[in-house]
This record gives sequence, C-alpha cells and structure tokens, in this order.
Amino acid sequence: MPPIRQLEPVPGFEVRRVQPFEAVKRYVCGGCGNSIEAGTGHVVAVPIDAPDLRRHWHWGCWQARDRRRPVG
Repeated sequence: MPPIRQLEPVPGFEVRRVQPFEAVKRYVCGGCGNSIEAGTGHVVAVPIDAPDLRRHWHWGCWQARDRRRPVG
C-alpha cells in the first residue's frame, strides 16, 4: 500500500483529503476543470471566510496549484 501523502496547511483554507469511499458523486476539479469521478480520492479546499466556495481538486492539481493558471 502506498504511503499516505500529507496535506500542508494553507492560510485561509480548511483543506482535507476525501477518501475514495467518501466520494459518492462526480465533482469538477477546481484546478483543471476536468471531472473527478465518483470513487476517486481527492482534496477538498474550503475557504474559511466563504465556505460556499469550496472546491474539489485532483491530488496532483492541488499539489501544482501555485504553478497553474486559474480555470475559467
């Protein structure tokens, strides 16, 4: 089994890992705009000041968020 990758704290966000069994529907990645299929582990980032703006991210997209241009 691969090691669990740790999430680093991000100022202004609550960030947590979503396990595959918790991902019960399809989401759109906030990093690349592609689908995160049901049953796929990923990351969810919730702005502390605006929880309605939470976004789901592929793990790789979240790790590269500082090197990507915003979607949209």
